[in-house]
Amino acid sequence: MPELSIVIPCFNEEGSLPELIERLTKSLVSYGDSYEIIFVDDGSTDAGFDIIRKAHGEDARIKAIRFRRNFGKSAALSAGFCEAAGEVVMTMDADLQDDPDEIGNFIAKLNEGYDLVTGWKKNRHDPLEKTLPSRFFNTITAKLTGIPIHDFNCGFKAYRREVLPEIEIYGELHRYIPVLAKQRGFRIAELPVKHSPRLFGKSKYGLERYIRGATDLLTILFLTKYMQRPAHLFGGGGIVLGGLGFAICLYMTGLWLAGQGPIGNRPLLLFGVLLLITGMQFISTGLIGELLTKHSDKRGRDYTIQENLK
Repeated sequence: MPELSIVIPCFNEEGSLPELIERLTKSLVSYGDSYEIIFVDDGSTDAGFDIIRKAHGEDARIKAIRFRRNFGKSAALSAGFCEAAGEVVMTMDADLQDDPDEIGNFIAKLNEGYDLVTGWKKNRHDPLEKTLPSRFFNTITAKLTGIPIHDFNCGFKAYRREVLPEIEIYGELHRYIPVLAKQRGFRIAELPVKHSPRLFGKSKYGLERYIRGATDLLTILFLTKYMQRPAHLFGGGGIVLGGLGFAICLYMTGLWLAGQGPIGNRPLLLFGVLLLITGMQFISTGLIGELLTKHSDKRGRDYTIQENLK
């Protein structure tokens, strides 16, 4: 079993792959045969996989998975995690912006007692249209999740093997792996890393990346804070809305009993009834969510065991 597995998703990165493979093998020479590099080709349309196939023929430590089409980075990481056999699993991007010489620093940080170490592109060499939205996104995510990380979306990460079965990533949730791991009780650290300018190809992300990121943030907040207690999310809002609606209806009823004329045509009464019905719907949704959580949870236990003495 190798000590170290490196999972590298790639999509149309033929220009950077030869140099990346050369630099990786030089950086990992001290590991001897106790490492593996797993490339996950996410449906590339260039000659990148031919380069990887050739490297695999020359070095059995270089392995590869090839998707039939582009499924996205989360799917690529999931496939790589399933194949990785190392006690430590690292991920990095294939565009040469991550420096393979940093791998030893990640291992050293893990050895300080952490379960997941995520990189921080402190001095980032990207266009302003990427760095400003990213900084805003990271600030908001840190505030809402309570995890003081500067760079949630950095692809350069190191994991202890026991972390991987405990996190489930799909869609675009790879951005929030530190949040998912923290929610499961793992210890998280951040490590400033060297970030290089892109030399080949172009970024695969556009404006839609930030739109998806915003919706995924809502998903991750629900998964980590309310997945096991949906009634707290929906029920709380339902009680507030329903209580306000009930108070308005009670007030209008008091006016009617006091002889203040007909109330059926007053907008305030209609608003109160609307709030009352909406509140009841929210509470009902929360209760249904609780039933589904208790009786249909097929994703496994909702706790993490660190040690089991038998």
